[in-house]
Amino acid sequence: MQYTGRIDFSDRRAPVLSWPGTSVEATFTGTSLAIVLDDQHGKNYYNVFLDGDTERPIILQLDKGKKSYLVANGLKPGAHRVLLTKRTEGEEGATVFLGLELDDKAALQAPPARPGRRIEFFGDSITSGMGNEAPDDGEDHHGKDKNNYRSYAAIAARQLGAEAHFTSQGGIGIMISWFPFTMPDFYDQLSAVGDNDSRWDFSRWTPDVVVVNLMQNDSWLIGRDHKLQPEPNEAQRIAAYQAFVARVRSLYPKAYIVCALGSMDATKAGSPWPGYVKTAVKNLRTAGDARIDTLFFPFTGYGKHPRVAQHQANADLLTTFVRQKMGW
Repeated sequence: MQYTGRIDFSDRRAPVLSWPGTSVEATFTGTSLAIVLDDQHGKNYYNVFLDGDTERPIILQLDKGKKSYLVANGLKPGAHRVLLTKRTEGEEGATVFLGLELDDKAALQAPPARPGRRIEFFGDSITSGMGNEAPDDGEDHHGKDKNNYRSYAAIAARQLGAEAHFTSQGGIGIMISWFPFTMPDFYDQLSAVGDNDSRWDFSRWTPDVVVVNLMQNDSWLIGRDHKLQPEPNEAQRIAAYQAFVARVRSLYPKAYIVCALGSMDATKAGSPWPGYVKTAVKNLRTAGDARIDTLFFPFTGYGKHPRVAQHQANADLLTTFVRQKMGW
């Protein structure tokens, strides 16, 4: 069994998945497969991909509590692959993975090899993939329409051949969020369920590239709605962003850091928020950090959360950028 993401292994027999994009992959024999899950609230959705068919996922809408979910029957005899990925976020709660149910005499085999490259994303709803599968003219806050697997971040990671961690939460900001905690409170948690005292061990997994895509919510709550009082001036906004990126740098001294923003309206023409990111990065480079740069995803004029087509376009921009910087 191969696990990817910030997963709580306090009980090795019952690992807990909470972050978007956390996954379990396995190779098994037999003709049927069921997955046993225990969901906290009954609000989570998962993708199940069989034998590499990423175009036609089996989508699981979990019930609260422990349940066995039959995902395949009548498979051809022989070896098969399964990939389970969390579509939703910590906002929808945690899920305990309790194992696979196979045919009699069937067995697990060695999982596929892990990618050699690693990339981590610190972000908000855009990185999580909120609303990306919603209709263009429809609401985009429903759990069923959230699919991290088809976010720009996950798409770019696959295009780059990299294993990815998605440290993201819809509504989160650097200085203020739509709830009482911010990314500087949240980034170091093992569990993504709210603001909690769990601690991720950063020595367990070190990325080669880090993408920070934050400040969209700050731009709304501070720049538009003036919810943070006393309101931070431009120097304070830059300093807050710079301090978080410097913290990321202290955790990952060798990583290439991409300070991104977009593709919602924080990057629209005339917005000051890309300038804050640019200035913070310039300050860090002046202080001696040569492995850091900016990348802005253009605002297309679409006022809702980006849909899959926009995520793909942004993933292509990020993929090209990282390939140039890393030689991948």
